[in-house]
Formats: sequence, structure tokens, C-alpha cells
Amino acid sequence: MKTLKKVKKIYDSRPQKVGDGFVGKNAISTHNYADFNPFLMLDHHGPMQVNPSDTPKGVDEHPHRGIETITLVFEGALQHRDSAGNTGKLFAGDMQWMSAAGGIVHEEKHELEFSKKGGVLNFIQLWTNLPKKFKMTTPRYQEIAAAQIPSLALSQHTTARVYAGELAGVQGAALTYMPLMLVEIRFAQADSLELTLPQNFNMGLYNLQGQVVVNEQVSLNAGKILAWEDSGDTVQISSQAAAHVLLLGGEPILEPIVSYGPFVMNTQDEIRQAVYDYQMGKMGHLS
Repeated sequence: MKTLKKVKKIYDSRPQKVGDGFVGKNAISTHNYADFNPFLMLDHHGPMQVNPSDTPKGVDEHPHRGIETITLVFEGALQHRDSAGNTGKLFAGDMQWMSAAGGIVHEEKHELEFSKKGGVLNFIQLWTNLPKKFKMTTPRYQEIAAAQIPSLALSQHTTARVYAGELAGVQGAALTYMPLMLVEIRFAQADSLELTLPQNFNMGLYNLQGQVVVNEQVSLNAGKILAWEDSGDTVQISSQAAAHVLLLGGEPILEPIVSYGPFVMNTQDEIRQAVYDYQMGKMGHLS
């Protein structure tokens, strides 16, 4: 028997600037990540106007350990390179899933040709925690083109793209170390959905654009993120006009979390080791 998941809380996002090229808002961070565990961070950069430049802006070389970073591009283009030798370009509809795991150094910037022309950039970056048993594994890089991401019609007017996990029998494109769900939903016009979600997941809904109503009574405006209660398996999402939302969730990782900047481990000693390893070049550098 289906039971409705109750809304736990709605959080506002906060203004956010990262590097010299990404401006937007932060919706998940240290003040609320317990409700979205294993997701640690959600930054929504855009929609922002990029002025033409021959020198791409963004975030210069920096390290990560103990986490995965997930980048979803909706408009514009990005480029990436890392100390494991991976390079890539991301365009509208593409996804990058980088498992930093035991340690990697990378940079993220506006894609060169996009930078030269300028235009609108709109993307989300998420961080997700890794269980202790995977924190020191070899880094893994997945660059998944838009055409490789499964999509499905949820109704005549609403579509979904399944980045990870499963929705309505459709399996997502990304390989994951743990059970996760990451789904983009677009309402073309007024519509109403009823979705069945995993019972043992922490689930959230971030609104990129428009306005939606959850469980027929809770309004979620653009730039806000909603957390559901643990119990129940069914949610209702409706919109009176075009809207764009991101559904995210996963099995919570019930382990200690100690973080320091781009490092997320289980103990302070592990954080100190991460800093030392980076300083000693053990995570590599960009040439």
C-alpha cells in the first residue's frame, strides 16, 4: 500500500561564487547536509551571463579526497582536466561524474570556444560522500554525453532524465559506489505527477526554475530545496506552468564525517594525512 512521504523542511539557497567564473547559489552545505546525506553539497551556478574572453574563467587547480563530484550542464559549456590524465568538455545535457576517492587534482573552467563567444551558462555541481571502504580507492572518471542519459515521458507534458539510480523502471547512466538517485524533471506546462521513491533513501527536491507544489499543499519556489521525511514511498509534484526540478537521494552513510575544504574523511588524522599527501604531490598536479 502506498504511503505519502511528508515534507520535512524547505531550505533557501545562499548566494555563492566559486573561483572567478562561477556565480550562483548554494542549496546544500554543512548547515543542512544531514537531511540529504549522502549528498554533501549542491551549487547551482546560473543562469549566468559569460562575457566573451580568450582566457576561460573558472576554478584553477585544486584537490579532492573522499568524495565524488557530479556536474550537470543545462546551458553553455565547461572543460575539465585532472591529474589522472582525464580531459573533457561538457555541453548542454552532458554529465560528469568524478570519483576523487583516494585523491585527485583538477580544474574546471568555461570551455574555450564558449568562452570566446560568451553566452548563458547554467549548471549544477553536487558533492556526494563516499563510504569509508571506498574513500581511498583509485579515482574514477565518467563523462557521459547527453545522448547516453536515459530519458522517459512521465506524462504527455513532463519528461525525466535519469542520471543515476532508477525511476519507473529506467536505470540511470552513471556507475555509483552506493545506492543513489539523481533525476532531472522538466514540466513543459501545467501537470501533476505521482512518483514512487525508495523508502530507505534520504530524498530531496531542488527547484531550478518555475514553481512546483509538493503533496498538493507545499509550494517550492526556484532556488529552494525540499527534504522529505524518511517514512513513506510516494510523492506528488505538480506545476501550473513550465518548471525544472532535480530529484536527488540516496542511502545515508552512517559514519563520522570530518571535512576540511575539499577533503571529506572519517577522522582528523585522515584529514591531516590528506593535506600532507596533497602538499607532497601524492595526488598529482596539472602540467
